[in-house]
Amino acid sequence: MTPITLARADELADGTLRHARSIDAAPLAVVVMDAGGHPVVVKREDGAGILRVEIATAKAYGALGMGMSSRQIAERAEHQPAFFTSLAAATDGRLAPAAGGVLIRDADGAVLGAIGVSGDTSDVDEACALAALAN
Repeated sequence: MTPITLARADELADGTLRHARSIDAAPLAVVVMDAGGHPVVVKREDGAGILRVEIATAKAYGALGMGMSSRQIAERAEHQPAFFTSLAAATDGRLAPAAGGVLIRDADGAVLGAIGVSGDTSDVDEACALAALAN
């Protein structure tokens, strides 16, 4: 497993924003984290709300911590609200159960990090991250 590099993290953030602009998404914030949950790249477009970086961080952090996309976390949270309330407390609120946080994996499936996106609807946020990963 090769750790995510600054260059790769930057490519993923730029790819996320490039896709957002191609679909006329609202201004976004993108956070790319390494497998240890450390931010490697943080970008906030002009006009993105002041909480967008924190929300994008929480989406990526949650995906890493739970080993699944933040969409899957949101789906599980609907069925286990008490557990996710406890999880939010355990992580000091650093978990956002909404689509927009996706894992970055290598060819063998090992987790290299995560991308978190916030600024538009959660579905659009997620689509932008997935488009970056597809390239």
